[in-house]
Amino acid sequence: MEGVRQITPHLVALGVCTTVASLDLPDAPWLQDQPFQAIGLGPVAGGYGYRRGLPARIRDLAQEHDAVIIHGTWQYHAYATWRALRGSGIPYFVYPHGMLDPWFKRTFPLKHLKKWAYWPWADYRVLRDAKAVLFTTEQERLLARQSFWLYQANELVVGYGTSAPLADAESQRQAFLARFPHLRGQRILLFLSRIHPKKGVDLLIEAFAAVASNDSRLNLVIAGPDQVGWQAALQQRAIELGIAGRITWPGMLSGELKWGAFRCAELFCLPSHQENFGIVVAEALSCGLPVAIAEPVNISAEVAAAGAGLVHADTVAGTTEALQRWLALAPGEKRQMGARGEQLFRERFDFASVARKLLPVLSAA
Repeated sequence: MEGVRQITPHLVALGVCTTVASLDLPDAPWLQDQPFQAIGLGPVAGGYGYRRGLPARIRDLAQEHDAVIIHGTWQYHAYATWRALRGSGIPYFVYPHGMLDPWFKRTFPLKHLKKWAYWPWADYRVLRDAKAVLFTTEQERLLARQSFWLYQANELVVGYGTSAPLADAESQRQAFLARFPHLRGQRILLFLSRIHPKKGVDLLIEAFAAVASNDSRLNLVIAGPDQVGWQAALQQRAIELGIAGRITWPGMLSGELKWGAFRCAELFCLPSHQENFGIVVAEALSCGLPVAIAEPVNISAEVAAAGAGLVHADTVAGTTEALQRWLALAPGEKRQMGARGEQLFRERFDFASVARKLLPVLSAA
């Protein structure tokens, strides 16, 4: 949702008129006061999002536009759009957003069997008949082929991204330190994402324990919502490792506090076991903050090629080795890495540049 909200103004600036339709209720708060037309097609039933008559509603909207983009799969909105537009001559595109990653097949085999029962008559057709299936990275495109042997798609890698922060960097930094004064003058390693087993937070805690003795000023900030009730167990592990006093758990950060965390940190860490794109990685790069990310983060190849960070295996040993490499770098090398990351963001992950690359794809339809 945030990606749609951020890229749309850039498309508008290029002359694109956009309507965003979701399965929310028409009066949903997030649909109000947006800089584009936002329509709620709800209410819908259950997690699948079924609503009788939804294809007709989508068809009516589509007839007022030149092309349609489906964001995500596995819910009725994708299949309903296929039903609405087949034979209409109106082209549609699909952004899977990592939902075809084989990690889910390996990690949740029973859920995958359930998806197999749905796949041949629904989302397989959605992808097969799309004008193009849009991938955020080359790695995502290749992984998508591994989830189902029945797979057919016109694949295009178009990128993805976020928007650079607009406010003053120093004011953001001071806002964060005012909220967390014990971190002033400390060396901060930052994790900012959901606290979830997929994100590898446990790997980061173990790795931090292994390097914490290198400098008494080293602190780890683990910021994000405790999505599955895992934080208490992680905090207990930190106590056992003797590093609980050097980990800050601020919860979810947003606005100037989030950007302030990026500004105050010296390294952003995301040791995820699966990550389609990693918006937070792009946000870190936009601030000139070097990153240490696991190989399964799908933009890891781009980060490594640009020399914008450290890429490691999604294991305790791999995460530890990355932190050790970071601590061994000279200050000048760290500054150069940050500068390369900021350049990578401007060239590949800024939504202004992503919109310019996406527009010819839509126009060619």
